[in-house]
Amino acid sequence: MCPICHWRTKIPASRNDRIVNRRICWGRIAPWLLIATLQLLVSPAPAEERPRVGLVLSGGGAKGMAHVGVLRVLEEMRIPVDLVVGTSAGSAVGALYASGMPVSDIEQRFIGMDWLSSFRDDPGRVYKPVRRKQDDWRFPVVPGIGVRADGLRVGGGLIAGQNLGFILNELTRNASLVEDFDRLPIPFRAVATDLETGEQVAIGDGNLSEAIRASMSIPGVYAPVELKGQLLVDGGVANNLPISVAREMGADVIIAIDITDSLLKIDELRGAFSVVGQLTTIMTRRNTDRQLDLLATGDILIRPNLEGYTSADFYDAPVLFELGASSAREHGVELRPLSLSPDAWAVWRGNLAARGASANIVSRIEIEDSRRLARDFLKERIRQQTGEPLDTRQLEADLKRIYGLGYYEIVSYSTSPSPTGTVLSIRVQEKSWGPDYLSFGLNYEDNFDGNTRFNLASSLRMTELNELGGEWQTGVQLGTEPWVRSQWYQPLDYGYERFLELGGEYYRNTISLFDASGDRVSEADVTFRKADLALGMEIGGNAEIRLIYARGYATVDEQIGQPLAPEEAVHQGGIAVQLVHDSLDDTFFPGEGAFAGVRGRFEREGLGSDRKFDSVTGLVLGTESWKGLTLTGLLYAHAVTRGTPGVENAVRLGGFRRLSAYAPGEITGDNALMVSAYASQTFGGPLVPWFVGAGFEAGNAWASLEAASWDSSVKSSSVFAGVDTFLGPVQLAAAYNNESNWTAYLNIGFSFTQLFY
Repeated sequence: MCPICHWRTKIPASRNDRIVNRRICWGRIAPWLLIATLQLLVSPAPAEERPRVGLVLSGGGAKGMAHVGVLRVLEEMRIPVDLVVGTSAGSAVGALYASGMPVSDIEQRFIGMDWLSSFRDDPGRVYKPVRRKQDDWRFPVVPGIGVRADGLRVGGGLIAGQNLGFILNELTRNASLVEDFDRLPIPFRAVATDLETGEQVAIGDGNLSEAIRASMSIPGVYAPVELKGQLLVDGGVANNLPISVAREMGADVIIAIDITDSLLKIDELRGAFSVVGQLTTIMTRRNTDRQLDLLATGDILIRPNLEGYTSADFYDAPVLFELGASSAREHGVELRPLSLSPDAWAVWRGNLAARGASANIVSRIEIEDSRRLARDFLKERIRQQTGEPLDTRQLEADLKRIYGLGYYEIVSYSTSPSPTGTVLSIRVQEKSWGPDYLSFGLNYEDNFDGNTRFNLASSLRMTELNELGGEWQTGVQLGTEPWVRSQWYQPLDYGYERFLELGGEYYRNTISLFDASGDRVSEADVTFRKADLALGMEIGGNAEIRLIYARGYATVDEQIGQPLAPEEAVHQGGIAVQLVHDSLDDTFFPGEGAFAGVRGRFEREGLGSDRKFDSVTGLVLGTESWKGLTLTGLLYAHAVTRGTPGVENAVRLGGFRRLSAYAPGEITGDNALMVSAYASQTFGGPLVPWFVGAGFEAGNAWASLEAASWDSSVKSSSVFAGVDTFLGPVQLAAAYNNESNWTAYLNIGFSFTQLFY
C-alpha cells in the first residue's frame, strides 16, 4: 500500500488486469513531478542558437569612415556583432562601436571633428605661456630639431600624436576604466605592428585610446608608440585586414570590410608621391590578400566603392558614410541569415548598454616618466584634486598648458580602477631630441619703392637646466634690422607663477626724416646695447606682469643728410612696468582672441640715463571670426607724459599695417596714435587657406600730446590678399591715403604684436 494515496498494489494475473490496475500512484510520482516543475521554473528557456559573428575593419585613413556606414546597415538589419578587430582607421571605428557608442553618435563625432588638429601636436597658441608667445613672431618655425654635444637630433615622426591622443581620450571616455578589452560591451582587438620585428601585435588590454593610437601610427608621419617595451606603428604594415585575429578570438562567421587601396596602373605612376604611395599600397595589398584567403563559406566580404576618394578626405565624412552603407545593402541577401528577431535584438542591445565603465571619483594621482624635472613641477600645474570627480575638460586644458611649455613630446593621461576609486595617471614623454632646440624665422617687407626689409632669424633654446625649469635662450637676427639677445629665465617656484629673467640685447634701427612731400631728407643708423633684469609673475594662463630694470646706451653709426642724433653715446637707464594679456589663437593671422598690453617706462639720471622722461605705450587688439569672415580692430598709442625722450626713443610709423600708405618711418614723433580695422574672408579649406580683405587705418605722430587731434591725423585704406603658410601669411597689398598717394606691399610674416614689443 502506498503511504500517500493508500493504494494497495497487487500483481495482475492477466493483460486485462494490467489495464485495470493502471490507476496512478501519486505517492510514487509526486516527488519526480516536483523536481521537474522546479527545474522548469529555475532554468531559462534555451537561447536561440546562432553563430558567433566577428567584424573585421581594415585600415585606410579617411576612407575608414565608410566602416561607419556599414555599421549603420548592420544595425538596421538587426545583425549582432560578437567581436570586433580593426587596423588603423578600422581600429578607431571598431573601438568606438565596441565600447557601446551608438552609430549615430559616431557619425556626429566624425562630422564635427577638427581633423586638421589631429595632424598637429601644438594644442593651440592660447595654451602657451606669454613668454613663449613673445617669441612667436620672430621664430615661428619650430621644425623639431634638437642640439646635443654629439650633433643635431630630430624626432621619430613628423607628428608625435599629442592632439590625436586628446581626441581619442575624449572618444573613448565611456570605456576609460576598461583594461581588458574582452570586458568591453563587444570584445575588441586593435592590430599594430612591432617596429623591431615587423610582426603584428593584437592589442587586447591596457588603455583603449593608446591602443588605437598605436594602431594608427603611420610610420614617418606619427611617432611610434611604446607599449610594454615594444615600439608600435600602424597595423597596416603587418596585417591590414586581420581576419586571422578574429578567427583566433572564436568567430564563426566573418564580416570583413576591406577599404585597402588598389594598385595604380602604370600610366598613373608619374610623380614621386604616386610612386611612394604605390610602394605602401603594395605592402598592405599583399598582406590583405593573404588574409582574404582565410575567408570560408558563409563569411561575407564587403568592399565599398570609394573610387575618387583618398585616405586624406576627412572632410567628406557624410559621403563616405553613405558609400559604406550602400555597399553593405548590396550584400543584404548574404547578411539576412544573421539577423535577429526584434525581441532578441532588443535583449542584445540592452546587454551592450549595461557594460560600459567610465571614470568617476579620483582617489589617487600618479605622475609617470618625469626624469629631468621634479614631479612637483607637473603636480603644481594640474588642478584636479583627489576625492573629486574627474573633470576631463579642465584636465586636458592643464595638460595642454604643460605641453605648451615645449619640454615634452607627449603629455597624456589614463585612468584605471582601484578599490577606493579611479587612479589618474599622468604620463609625460620627454622629447627624444631635446632638451635644447632650434627655431627659425623670416620677415620680409617690400613696398616696391626702394624700401625693403629682409631678416632671417634663428634661436637656440636650452631648457630644463634645473628642477624648477630654468632656461637659457639665445636668438640672432641677420638682415636690415640686425638683432641679438641672450637671456636666462629662472622660475622661482614649481608653478611658474614667479620668475626672474636676466638678459643682454643688441639691435640696430634706421631712423629717417621726411619732408612735407614725403621725400627722405635724412637717415641715421642707431645701435642699441643694453642689459636688463626682470621680476615677473604669471596671471592665469594668458597674462603676466613684469617689473624691469634696463641699463645700456645708444650710438649713431652713420648719418646721411641732416643730423638727426648726437654723435656721442646716449646712456639709457630706467625702470619699466609691463602688463600683457595675450589670448590670440594665431600669431600672424588671428581669428579669435585678444591682445592687451601696457608698459610704463621711467628714465632717470640716477638710474644711469642721460635723459629724464616718462612714457606709456599701449596696444589693444581684438578679433572674431564667423563662417570664414574675420573682423579685427586695433588701437595703438604711445605718449610721453614727462620730459624729452630724444630722437633715439621716437616712435616710427609707416609701412605695412602701420599706416600702410606711407613709407616705413615716414611718420615719426615722440607721441603717436593709430586706430585700424580690417575685414577678411578665408577660402580654400583647412589645408591651403587663402584670404582677401580690406583695411582702414588712421593716426599720426606728434611732437607733443597737445598737438594731437583727429583733424591732424592721416588716413590709409588698403586691400590685400594672401595665403597662410608656416612662415606666416604671404600677402600682397595696395594702400591709398588721404593725400592722394598710393603704395603696394609684398609682406611675409607680419604680426600685430610687433607694434608693442
